[in-house]
Order: sequence, then structure tokens, then C-alpha cells
Amino acid sequence: MPKSLPPLTWFRAFDAAARHLSFTAAADELGFTQSAISQHVRALEQRLDMTLFIRGKRALILTEAGRRLVPDVAAAMAQLARATEQFLPTQSAPKLTVATSASVAQWVLAPGLRHFHAVHPAAALQIVSTVWPDDFTATRADIDIRFGAQAVVGRNATLIEPSQLCVVVASGQGVTWETAMALPMIQPVGLSTGWQDIGHVMGRRDWPTPLIQVDTHGLAVDLAIQGAGVALTHSLIARRAIIDGRLKTLKIPETPAIEGYYLAQNATDLPVAQQAFVRWFFDWVAT
Repeated sequence: MPKSLPPLTWFRAFDAAARHLSFTAAADELGFTQSAISQHVRALEQRLDMTLFIRGKRALILTEAGRRLVPDVAAAMAQLARATEQFLPTQSAPKLTVATSASVAQWVLAPGLRHFHAVHPAAALQIVSTVWPDDFTATRADIDIRFGAQAVVGRNATLIEPSQLCVVVASGQGVTWETAMALPMIQPVGLSTGWQDIGHVMGRRDWPTPLIQVDTHGLAVDLAIQGAGVALTHSLIARRAIIDGRLKTLKIPETPAIEGYYLAQNATDLPVAQQAFVRWFFDWVAT
């Protein structure tokens, strides 16, 4: 029985490295690290039991075996590209990639995209939702919208304002502060100002410990809408649900969020589209 074929990723790494004669350039093309490209090529060499490149100090040199392999691999890559093109939607414009907190994607962008495309009908977007900070480093986006403290999000990031904490509960329940005390308290993780701090500012000594902790402000809003409890969350995420009447707020002293939502513009090949989106986004948030 013949051996199984090596993984396609190994051949893609070899093909790109052979065209550029550089693991670094191949990594840039494929969106991998230089180390990953080198490891994929090394794995292919081990599977084929032959050396494909001579590793020079400044460039790669194809061996005789590597030169023999290049035409077949290049032809196979081209055939796969042709085979998949017929299933891909026609894209008349480059896509602007926006990497964003999952909460912003759901509660800020989703309600606003109809308005965005009314203003920019030909704009093509790719929205990549994220939860943890490491997700942003894995995504090469034109725009990042992330949650955190200024020191974490970077100097080139702009705070999305207003940036306040608020307390919300499902509308129609007739909940007051007195009745809210009997409901489960919901709090996102990673907040420097939590329920206990709100209670201290309000002079409450009988403040319950939060029973429900969630990993996003969007989930806190979802749970509050479903009547699961009373949620401490960020005003940017709760705002649309408050406007459309699904949530109501319980009054607390004005509490600026120590961790907020920030927008960063990255180096991009689409500066005009990037600026158009940023202008629309801040206008939308302000409405």
C-alpha cells in the first residue's frame, strides 16, 4: 500500500519558498511565520528522503531534486487554484479586514452595517471576531477594535467614547434596585471596576457577590435580555439594546470604564477604504 500523500501545507510552503528562494518571503505570502515555513519544508524533505534546498546565509538554493519537484508542484497548485475559483464569489473590490471584539461585532457593527452599505454600497468587508488579545496578533487586519486598557491596546489606538460602565436589566420586569438585589448579578471578567466597587460607591453594605461571570460584555448583555439577572457591562455594548427597549438601566454614579474599547488603524493597502470605515464607525457610535 502506497504511503499517504504529504499534507498540502508542506507543498504550499515548498512552492512559495521555491518561487521566492526565501523562507521569510514565503512566510509573508502565506501568512505563516518563517519558522513554520522552514519546518514544513523540512518535514517534506524528511518524507521524500531528499534535500530540496541548500540553506545559504542570504538565500535558498534549489538542489537538483528541488528543481525536478518544482514544475509538478507548481502545476498542482495552479490546478487547485483553478478548481476552486469556480466556487468563489466574484469580488469586484478588495476587502477591508476589520478584526474586532466579538461583542462589538454583535452589538455595534451588526446593527450598523445596513447603514454603512447605504453610505458605501460598493465597500467589501471581512469581519474577524475575536475574544482574547492573542487573536489580534494572529490576524492581519486593516483595523483593530479591541477591549482593554490603554497600555494593552497600544499607543496608536483611539478610545471609543463614551466609555462608561452601566447596570442593565431586561425591560418589562419592573425591576428596581431593591428587587435587583434578589437577582443573580452578572459581570464580565477582566473588569478593574466590579460589582463590589459599584456597591461601595453607592454606600451599599449588603452587596451580593456576582453569581455569573462571562468572558465578553456581549454575553452579559445577552443574558440580561433573557432575564438571567442584572448585568454590569460597558455602555458601548449595551447601548443599542437600551435604545430599542430590550434593556433598561438602573441608575449608578457616573463610572468611567478603566478598560474600554479602542480602535487602531494599521498600515494598509486600502487607506481610502480604511478612512471611510473609520469615519462611518465613529459617526455611527455617536448617533
